[in-house]
Amino acid sequence: MPKKIPMRQCTGCRKMKPKKELIRVVKSPEGEITLDFRGKAQGRGAYVCHDPECLKKAIKSRALERSLEIKIPEEIYAQLEAQMEAGDE
Repeated sequence: MPKKIPMRQCTGCRKMKPKKELIRVVKSPEGEITLDFRGKAQGRGAYVCHDPECLKKAIKSRALERSLEIKIPEEIYAQLEAQMEAGDE
């Protein structure tokens, strides 16, 4: 029997994709927002595609703020975009 693949929805394009194909945006218990490329960081998560356009759509629609239940400052969005463009650490 094949193993079940966990699916998550991108907050930008709203498409369901396998969890491993998405980047997790995490709000830590301390309230810090980061990108989690491994999908194992502690905290509340929202998912976005590797495409910077999906991140821009999620920012424009405020989908990340609703998902993470926190007001996200503009400088955090700029850091997320730079971190996404830099790729996996």
